[in-house]
Amino acid sequence: MTDQTATLTKDGDVSIITLDDGKANVFSTIMSNTINSLLDSVPEDKGSLLITGREGLFSAGFDLKTISGGDPKAALEMTQAGFKLLSRIYNFPRPVIAASSGHAIALGAFLLCCADYRVGASGQFIVQANETRNGMSIPTPILEISKSRILKNHWYRAILNAEAYPISDSVNAGYLDEVVEPEELMTKALEVAKDLATLSHPHYKLTKDLDQKDVVKRINDSIEEMANPF
Repeated sequence: MTDQTATLTKDGDVSIITLDDGKANVFSTIMSNTINSLLDSVPEDKGSLLITGREGLFSAGFDLKTISGGDPKAALEMTQAGFKLLSRIYNFPRPVIAASSGHAIALGAFLLCCADYRVGASGQFIVQANETRNGMSIPTPILEISKSRILKNHWYRAILNAEAYPISDSVNAGYLDEVVEPEELMTKALEVAKDLATLSHPHYKLTKDLDQKDVVKRINDSIEEMANPF
């Protein structure tokens, strides 16, 4: 495992967050808190944000060992940290681009849904919201984010039926916007990110806020209810 689960680099006006925990890029509490901390250093009034993973793996979702580890407090802390992070990325005031470097499973798939433009690397990879196949329900924050990205004629298949989509079919479902050869992934993602970085401030943020206002409120209200169940 690497010393840091995620790192931040810059390419001009593009801030690049790379997820790499040396294993499955799971959203442990440490991973979510690390990304949140990195986001504090990403400009909110200019440029764009690009999120990618390591070769062959974007993210496998939450840390299942924590969920099944018998410590409900740790599991709640992890899920809250993950949902708060997704809410922040979904509503980030500058354009967000995802470069899916491989498999995107569970929260990894929903992270794709938070981005404004999604590029995937071709190969024997899948995108899957597998919660209902693993004995887990899908809470409001994820339902809200998925409904805003997954195409309506695929939503039941992708979310309720937990269908695994090959990368080649993920554009049709709404998980991705385009698929390129693996060696072209970062070149294409940076091309898009640099173009979107030129979008005007604060007009981009104001338009995004107007579009997402009701969804973001339902997401954040639900996260608050998790913290105060009684």
